[in-house]
Amino acid sequence: MESSHAAARAPGLDELAGFLTRLTRLLLNTSGEGAEGIEETVTATARALGGDASLLLVPDAATLTVTAADGSARTVTVRGVPEVFRLDQVTALKPLLAEVGAGRMGVAGAALRLTRIEESRPPYPWWAKLIGIVLFALGFAPLMQPTWYEVASTAVLATIAAALAVAADRRPRLSAVLPLLVSTVISIVTIEVFARTPSHGGPVLLMLPALFFFVPGDYLSAATAELAAGRMTTGAIRLVNAVFLLLQLYLGVLLGVYATGTSTRALFDIAAASDLPRWALFLSWIVFTAGTVLAFAVPYRLFWPLLALVYLTVAVQSLATKLIGETAGTFVAAVALTATATVLARSPHRPPRLVLLLPGFFTLTVGSLGMRGLTTLAGGYVIEGFQDLLKLVTIVTAIAVGMVVGATVVRRE
Repeated sequence: MESSHAAARAPGLDELAGFLTRLTRLLLNTSGEGAEGIEETVTATARALGGDASLLLVPDAATLTVTAADGSARTVTVRGVPEVFRLDQVTALKPLLAEVGAGRMGVAGAALRLTRIEESRPPYPWWAKLIGIVLFALGFAPLMQPTWYEVASTAVLATIAAALAVAADRRPRLSAVLPLLVSTVISIVTIEVFARTPSHGGPVLLMLPALFFFVPGDYLSAATAELAAGRMTTGAIRLVNAVFLLLQLYLGVLLGVYATGTSTRALFDIAAASDLPRWALFLSWIVFTAGTVLAFAVPYRLFWPLLALVYLTVAVQSLATKLIGETAGTFVAAVALTATATVLARSPHRPPRLVLLLPGFFTLTVGSLGMRGLTTLAGGYVIEGFQDLLKLVTIVTAIAVGMVVGATVVRRE
């Protein structure tokens, strides 16, 4: 009696395939930090609704096969653009999937909720995203050079970069060349206005905080983590994409150098003497987290738990680095962050793992090393450039393996 009643409520193929296709597309569109979990989520949701599903996945597409309770099947190709800029949608999706998984919601109700999530407006206006990108860069600036000059120049340069990013949201065609455009403009302004004397540090060190929002260090680490977890196709494709974005930024810096008539020898990598007090360095992580919330559309109620995870990551990395060195310290911090976020995300009432990971993950990200290495090489400083690139490969691998270990140690339920 029970099974026949369940079969009567089981959705038809059209209903089930339509819902799972839209779900897969939304998951792809928010998978800039990695496609891990998409297949598991879609197949588990299909089973909860009385059907079955299988996926063949690459970073920007999936071949989805849906089987209904009556045995009928359909295969569709789903395409998406992997990004991480609407984490409010990721956050809203988790309780929906939890209700479906618990059997409290059928496909019709789930489809209506999914429509509301898809059609929802960003939680913050455009000017808040602009402010968020600026705060994001200001929080990162002391990591490059702990000087007041670095902070002041970043405030100006990041405002320019943020204005271009917001403009690209309204002009989608601009998005394809946004990294190249931003790095070219920032390079010209930095060289002409801020990098007038070596006492303020190298030009690239002045540029990087403003470009950090566009530097694909997180993509590089996510790609390496996917490779380490055995997801060869998604990892390799994401790695190529991350390298392409990094090369766009590098080319933009060089175009700025050529446009100003400056010698590439000006791309030296020397830091200025520190003059920031310790309290400013400590508070910079608060600014950084606030910027992350606004720039990536994270619900503001999550600010405090995300800030706690940022400070946890920084504290573990700092302590472990002093004890066992930078590479091992980064590995230990990645394990601690991933394990903590995985445990916290188990509850359906808490934020998704991706949202919990992201700010702390940015504190470990190393895309700036790739930029520094490439520009230092372009400036003719071969040994220093290759040292930065070798460090990039080492740290990326440490983060990726640390994430895999952290997730494995506390296995998600």
